[in-house]
Amino acid sequence: MDIVESLFDIQVQDPPEEDFSSIDLTWTKFGTAEHHDEVALIPYARVDSFIIGECSNVECPTRFHIERGRKRSRGSLKEYKDDEYLEYRLYWCSFGPENYGEGGGVLPSRKYRLNTRNRAARPQSMRGCTCHFVVKRLYARPSLALLIYNDRRHVNKSGFICHGPLDRDAIGPGAKKIPYICNEIQQQTMSMIYLGIPEESVLEKHIEGIQRYCGSDAKVNSLASQYVQKLGMIIRRSTHELDLDDQASIRLWVDRNKKSIFFYQDSSETDPFILGIQTEWQLQQMIRFGHRSLIAADSTFGIKRLKYPLCTLLVFDSRQHALPVAWVVTRSSAKPDVTKWMKSLLDRARSIEPGWKISGFLIDDAAAEIDPIREIFCCPVLFSLWRVRRSWLRNIVKKCTNIKIQREIFKRLGNILYSIWDGADPFVNLEVLIQDFVDQTAFIEYFKASWMPKLAMWLSTMRALPLASQEASGAIEAYHVKLKTKLFDDSHLGALQRVDWLVHKLTTELHSSYWLDRYADESDSFQNVKDEYIASTSWHRAMQIPNSAVTLDDKEHLFARVSSQKDSSLTHLVWNPGSEFAFCDCAWSMQGNICKHVVKVNMICANNEGYQPSMSFQSLREVLMNLWRKPMDDSVELDLSVAWTHNMLDQIKQLVELSSSDDIGAVVNNLPLKWVSKKGRTSVGIPSSTLALPSSSKSSTVHKKNRKRKRLSRLR
Repeated sequence: MDIVESLFDIQVQDPPEEDFSSIDLTWTKFGTAEHHDEVALIPYARVDSFIIGECSNVECPTRFHIERGRKRSRGSLKEYKDDEYLEYRLYWCSFGPENYGEGGGVLPSRKYRLNTRNRAARPQSMRGCTCHFVVKRLYARPSLALLIYNDRRHVNKSGFICHGPLDRDAIGPGAKKIPYICNEIQQQTMSMIYLGIPEESVLEKHIEGIQRYCGSDAKVNSLASQYVQKLGMIIRRSTHELDLDDQASIRLWVDRNKKSIFFYQDSSETDPFILGIQTEWQLQQMIRFGHRSLIAADSTFGIKRLKYPLCTLLVFDSRQHALPVAWVVTRSSAKPDVTKWMKSLLDRARSIEPGWKISGFLIDDAAAEIDPIREIFCCPVLFSLWRVRRSWLRNIVKKCTNIKIQREIFKRLGNILYSIWDGADPFVNLEVLIQDFVDQTAFIEYFKASWMPKLAMWLSTMRALPLASQEASGAIEAYHVKLKTKLFDDSHLGALQRVDWLVHKLTTELHSSYWLDRYADESDSFQNVKDEYIASTSWHRAMQIPNSAVTLDDKEHLFARVSSQKDSSLTHLVWNPGSEFAFCDCAWSMQGNICKHVVKVNMICANNEGYQPSMSFQSLREVLMNLWRKPMDDSVELDLSVAWTHNMLDQIKQLVELSSSDDIGAVVNNLPLKWVSKKGRTSVGIPSSTLALPSSSKSSTVHKKNRKRKRLSRLR
């Protein structure tokens, strides 16, 4: 085979099959005699079809993951070769590159060896497979992709087949006779077992999955049944206690699950305990849904009941549901400690997607450190009121027995927060509230003890930061409720002070629950799971209520009635409509939650005159007015305010246009051209030099001579 030195001499291939693999392409040696690779050119739009075809290899079925990736922006290179990349991605077989085949070890507090190899639970564990290829989106021709196959054989470093039906050392009963159980099928099976789904249903779905590779066969069904039974037995017998000592147990868990940890710091005299957990699937979801979007924090879960409080980082998925993408177990909220794990999390995401960036970070605790967020993520910080609302409502219902008093207190507390934008003094209104309800001793004592010392801090945070919307707050609350249900089950109350139990619970049951939710939604399977997942937030449940079911009080705007969709004779009463502090008499709301009736009423009130705008809207208006407000003198500050205001308005218009448009191409074509400076185009990837003091005349002369030599060399 001749070696080709120019990509323009290589023909573009576009196989007619829907999915194709390397055997359907003609490969060409590209490069020089000393160094060359086997390459093929295909349309960039068909890269996914190639990857799917490679995954469907009959002899070695697998999945490919992105091991490394890099990007360049258009116009960043002034001079470039024909094989320079616009996007670069290294795909590696999911059985490599690491080899986790060796098992066993000695526990820190034990003198004997314990075999840690879980044979049935991870039949697809990494075996050191060397198969990998590179996909380059060409800089000169972005519509084409250059495929570079470095190693097409699914073998380990010794040259032996390391997975699939041809693997003589395959793990599991009769593994050489049945096809590979891919990660997707195994995760689906494990998730169903963790969630307590009957074994018959688990086996049925498991067989459906493996029949995609091998078809229907009695032997395969029998072996699949053995696999599901053994996997279920191992899961049921598994325990969080890897060691009697909790600290030794968590160290052992960390050693075994290094790929699911983005930061770990053991406790010492100077450093607090910090454990950052993020599975590979969570990392993929964070990169997918967090890029140019929002990340939210449920920051102080279990602060009273757990040994270490739990902070959860959430992204909003395709249905705007809160999806956990990282857990941080620590008691420290100091700036240096927060900076450590946040920087580690960002570095991990950018090691996969170098250009990954978020557009905003939602916090729910006024005491949270926001400087690390601004310094590391370089994005605005928003504040969500869901925790304040939930705490106040739960305690009002618990400590006040009269429902009329409950409504009035909740409304008055909401008015205190609204007074931030009315110009009134919130503490004067608070004193009036305490005097008017002095007979409600239980609630007033609770409020004075728990909220009076820190109310000024919370009000200051609300003034300083933009407020999150009711949809975002409802999604965070839905996750919080689900987490509380999973963890604070009566059967686990004795284990709350063990970190290994918390980690085990998060990475098994909770992780499996969200994985199955997303899988059911994207694959349109498990219809019951999908329906429950879609209806898991109050916002989506409110969307199912027709406008005709809501009746407003048009005279004084004191209440609204919402007819039940299940029982036509039942009507729910919502007091203080249009406010985040609306009070509904349904059972879900009486537990302190944001209910669908409140959300639906507020949706309708937002489009009607006479109702006050939401807090998030008033917060946005305040930000814009502060930017636009003319300074005292006609100075540069005025120009800066106008520039910032118009910049923000332009971004809002583009976002609205993008959200409401059905044709993304039309939106992109209307965007203005972005010109890059000459220096920026020629120095991409090169760190800028530091500023120095003016040099001496001698060094200046040498610099001029060097410039002259460069000009002469170009003329020659």
